[in-house]
Amino acid sequence: MKLAEALMERADLQRRLVQIRERIKQNALYQEGETPAESVTELLAEYRRCAERLETLVVAINRSNQQIVLADGTPMLEALARRDGLIRECAMLIALCEAAMPDNSRYSRSELRYVSAVNIADIRKEADKLAQNCRQLDILVQQANWSHELN
Repeated sequence: MKLAEALMERADLQRRLVQIRERIKQNALYQEGETPAESVTELLAEYRRCAERLETLVVAINRSNQQIVLADGTPMLEALARRDGLIRECAMLIALCEAAMPDNSRYSRSELRYVSAVNIADIRKEADKLAQNCRQLDILVQQANWSHELN
């Protein structure tokens, strides 16, 4: 199994666990004289099977990531940490731009006028550059994910 396939399965399992959890909550209480739509006992067993598979998969993914070096020579773990950092910083800069946008909804000239504390255009250019770097790094990560087998 390729690492990319394992990552997709991991995402599916994570979604499945959330769904099963919701189904357990929905069926945990039912009206006297009725029966629940689904057996909580069976749902718990299914949840535990999925959680066990997820745990096994995460260990294998982490083991593989420790051994992979990207085409540019960057270890996979460093690349993943860098990508996460780029995503966080880009999101922060976008949030800054949104917060710094002046509100032009004054009713009269006597109302206070707010001005931006930063140059929004420059911040957006910086965010765009970070997003581009993130995409380029992600391409290298995806290439490695599809070319390496899961350990």
